[in-house]
Amino acid sequence: MNQDASAQPVPPAEEPAPNGSKAMRALLIGAPAALLIAAGIWFYSRNRVSTDDAQVDGHLVPVSCRVYGTVDKVLVEDNQAVKTGDPLVVLDPRDIQSRLAQAKAALAQARAQIEGAKADLERSHAAYLQASSSDLETAKANLDARKASLDKAKTDLLRMKPLAEREEISALQFDGFRTQAELADSEWRAAQQRLGSLQQEAGIRKVAVGAAEARIASAQAQADQARASQEGLELQLGYTRILAPVDGVVTKKFVEAGQTIQPGQGLLTLIPLHRSWVTANFKETQIARMRPGQEAEIKVDMNGVVLKGHVDSIAGSTGSRMSLLPPENAVGNFVKVVQRIPVKIRIDENEAGKVILRPGMNVEATVIVQ
Repeated sequence: MNQDASAQPVPPAEEPAPNGSKAMRALLIGAPAALLIAAGIWFYSRNRVSTDDAQVDGHLVPVSCRVYGTVDKVLVEDNQAVKTGDPLVVLDPRDIQSRLAQAKAALAQARAQIEGAKADLERSHAAYLQASSSDLETAKANLDARKASLDKAKTDLLRMKPLAEREEISALQFDGFRTQAELADSEWRAAQQRLGSLQQEAGIRKVAVGAAEARIASAQAQADQARASQEGLELQLGYTRILAPVDGVVTKKFVEAGQTIQPGQGLLTLIPLHRSWVTANFKETQIARMRPGQEAEIKVDMNGVVLKGHVDSIAGSTGSRMSLLPPENAVGNFVKVVQRIPVKIRIDENEAGKVILRPGMNVEATVIVQ
């Protein structure tokens, strides 16, 4: 029994499947999936160009002084947010106030001179009218009357002369006619002198009128000058309070209380964070299909937030050409390097509030060039 049982044949063990068949099955399954993934990536990226050479840009608004003076108060600190019209720096206004008071006094004096010159003009004009109208007409009428009396006296004298020669009238009567003629002649000459004097006086009155008008013009010029000086000093007095021109954040504050400053001297810088944009430096081979108005995406390195935007404009030159030391390719040591062209990207208004972008921050820019 035992010998027969031991003599029974043992069945062969099952052979394991070869490893090549498993790898083939994985290849057959994974290759289409990889192709689909690659095709999806290609389809997604075929109309998208990206660069990580992009930074946030913004306006840097320098705030300077417009008048000479001493700083009385500094009302802001670095990194402080301010609104348009908020006071930043106050200068000591007393020097300008003193000069403004002098300008006001000069203006009042000039106005008083104008009133006095106007009164002189009225008097001179009235005297000229009287000398050139009523008095002159009276003198002319008197001269005509004296001329008529002289002519009559001369006629009577000529008519009586033959009678006196024939002794038909007495010498005493003839002497009376001759005396009357001489008296009429003297009265006529006096009337002539009176008329000439009045004519000369009328000329003097006319000159006086012109002089009064000239004094009015001079006083008016002085008043205009004083008024202009007053307005200029009032404007300078307003400049002693330096206000924020835009909403922004204070940075680079150089001014301190007690400091004496000159016109045009920089005091601080304001950065309006709500008016920032992105400058992305794309390779020249990437901008062939890029146009203003195309959609863009901005990925912020700080927190990974992706913002929507659009291409605002494309620079007219490469960045290297506009650098402080542009390349000199004409010297013969030329190495062809792919150049980068700055592209300005504006962030959409409804996206701008998601994150505060400060000039100089790094971002990654992508433009959809469909």
